[in-house]
Amino acid sequence: MLNLDSNETDHFTSLAASWWDGDGPCRTLHDINPCRLEYVRGDASLAGKTVADIGCGGGLLSEALARDGARVTAIDASEALIEVAREHAAAGRLDIDYRVMLSRELAASAPAHYDLVTCLELIEHVPDADALLADCAALLRPGGTLVLSTLNRNPRAWLLGIVAAEYVLGLVPRGTHDYQQFIRPSELAASARRHGLELLDVSGLHYNPLTRRARSGGPPRVNYLARFVRRVEAPA
Repeated sequence: MLNLDSNETDHFTSLAASWWDGDGPCRTLHDINPCRLEYVRGDASLAGKTVADIGCGGGLLSEALARDGARVTAIDASEALIEVAREHAAAGRLDIDYRVMLSRELAASAPAHYDLVTCLELIEHVPDADALLADCAALLRPGGTLVLSTLNRNPRAWLLGIVAAEYVLGLVPRGTHDYQQFIRPSELAASARRHGLELLDVSGLHYNPLTRRARSGGPPRVNYLARFVRRVEAPA
C-alpha cells in the first residue's frame, strides 16, 4: 500500500502556483525557512554533502541546501509541485535532482546513500509515520543524520497549530493539519529507535507572526525540530 494520502497531496498541489510567493499562502514556510536551514546545518558544513529532501514541495528548503553547497536529491508526490520546483531552480541556475517519487521508492533505489536526510513538515501528513521513518533511516549511510520537523500532540498544539494558525491568523491554509496525526516527541523517538536511529536533539520551533521571524530552542510545545543519527550497527 502506498504511504500516501491523496487528499493531502491534492491540498498541497493546489498551492503550487503560489508556492514561491513570499506573501502568499505559503508565507509562513518562507518565514521559517532560514531557521530550518540553520538547524539542519547544525555545527557542520553542508558543502559536498549528499542530501535527500523528502517531501520537498516546491523546493524552499531544497534550494537553500543547494546554495549551501549540498548535492541535493529532492522528492515529492505532487507532479505540479516538482514542476514548480524545477522551474524555480533552473531560473536560479541551481542543480537539484527533483523527482516525482515516494520515500519508499527512493529508499529502494539508493539505500545507505545519503549523508543527510531532511523530512520537514511531512510526517504528520502521511498515513504511516513509522514507515516514513523506516524509509528515511534506510536512505542514510551509517553515521548519517536525519532532521525532521512536525507538531506535538497536546491541547496547546491543537489550539495554536490549528485553531489559531489556520482559522484565526491565517498563517497556513485551512485544512492543512489533522490533529490526530500530530506526533509526540516520545513517539517519534521510539519509532526511530526501531529503525536504527538515535535521537540527538529535540528543539521547539517558535514563530512570531508579528515580526515574521522564527527561532529554534526550548521545549517542543507545538512545532518542533528533531535530529537523529543512524547507528553504525543498525538493526536488520
